[in-house]
Amino acid sequence: MSFIGRRMELGLLGKRLARVAESGAGAAVALRGRRQVGKSRLVQEFCDRAEVPYLYFTATKGASPVEAVGEFLAELAESSLPADRGLVPAAAGGWPDAFRALAAVLPGRPAVVVIDELPWLAEQDSLFDGALQTAWDRLLSTRPVLLLLLGSDLHMMERLTAYDRPFYGRADNLVLGPLNPAETGRALGLTGADAVDAHLVSGGLPGILRAWPAGAPALEFLRGECADPASPVFGIPESSLLAEFPAPDQARRVLEAVGGGDRTHANIAGTAGGRGGAVPSGSLSPLLRRLVEEKRVLAVDEPLSVRPGKPALYRVEDSNLRLYLAILRSAQELVRRGRPEAAFRVVERRWSSWRGRAVEPLVREALLLAAGDGALPWDDVEAVGGWWNRQFDPEVDLVAADRAPVARHIRMAGSVKWLASPFNRHDLDTLATAARHIPGHTDQTGLAVVSLSGLGPDLDTGGITLHWGPDDIVRAWET
Repeated sequence: MSFIGRRMELGLLGKRLARVAESGAGAAVALRGRRQVGKSRLVQEFCDRAEVPYLYFTATKGASPVEAVGEFLAELAESSLPADRGLVPAAAGGWPDAFRALAAVLPGRPAVVVIDELPWLAEQDSLFDGALQTAWDRLLSTRPVLLLLLGSDLHMMERLTAYDRPFYGRADNLVLGPLNPAETGRALGLTGADAVDAHLVSGGLPGILRAWPAGAPALEFLRGECADPASPVFGIPESSLLAEFPAPDQARRVLEAVGGGDRTHANIAGTAGGRGGAVPSGSLSPLLRRLVEEKRVLAVDEPLSVRPGKPALYRVEDSNLRLYLAILRSAQELVRRGRPEAAFRVVERRWSSWRGRAVEPLVREALLLAAGDGALPWDDVEAVGGWWNRQFDPEVDLVAADRAPVARHIRMAGSVKWLASPFNRHDLDTLATAARHIPGHTDQTGLAVVSLSGLGPDLDTGGITLHWGPDDIVRAWET
């Protein structure tokens, strides 16, 4: 698959390189994103297009500081930076010496230096962060060099530039997310519902999309992958899970509980508990905060209305990992036992109900993007969520408001029906009845319908303010 998308990110990096060329001074960017999101591929593409000398060094997990410095110097010698490779020493006493060797061979014109998997270097050597800061301040920042620092450990990358760390105030922060649905569709030659499905299955991860045959719908792709135990659709979420949670500890059990369909604090506590009973609230609450705020592997949704509401609902942030925990892990076991048809039957049997729930956050994000572009009937929408009470009766898929988590005005209530059957009169009556329970609902609150299969022929559309289909969802990301 050729390089797809990332125009904004390439533009941001190009802007900083242009600033380096104009000022003659250095600039640093800390680029973070989850594993397999395409950080390395993006930066390599940028280096290839920039047509300036560059060094691309990738750290090795578990290497000693001596080994890491040796690998850095070897890569430096083989890079396009030094005019004379003989000026690069074969060994150095540590990172301060290695950075001095780098500064000594930097050309007088703009150049790029990439350090990939930087958290592994900080993990191996407690002095690395300080050595990097000293080298930047004394040797590199006054030279025309763009320093790109890459890492998959989101919390450690944030800590790199935190106020109490040596590199504070020295680097811009750039977060790289997955490819969006429009980019996913373009990469695979898919449109509408097929593009949405492909995005939900892949999570927008290039490592999975590269294995996806052009034009193949999601279930056709998954059927083929069920014959391959080494498929990236299994391997990438599995490796991500093992990298983030190498031991089957309580954090792993909580994540698996959420991935298996438990959404509330109480249900998660019960499923993730052991012989001693449910996980105590005093242990579970900080663990959920860590998984949401530090690991970024979970997301939390709160009911949106003019009054604070409970309970909060948890979900796995990455839809590919969510699919793996809910369906693909069970299928993978059958694939490994040489039963591909049985594996696909598991996928096929659970697909519709999983997809119907998984698409809701994507729809909310698409509506919020459309609101920002002024493409909704309401001009002050700045938050899109859902609403439910403690009994989950009723539960409203979509709520648009002027702010969150506590709104002043509720502009819209909506329903997402992502099934083979169209949205019909009964569905509309159910939505209208449920919407009236939302605190802040008024006679001016509009009704929205997002449907995979359109509207039923018996439906009076006069009460519907907004109707979206799959193409509208994808269009929200098109630029």
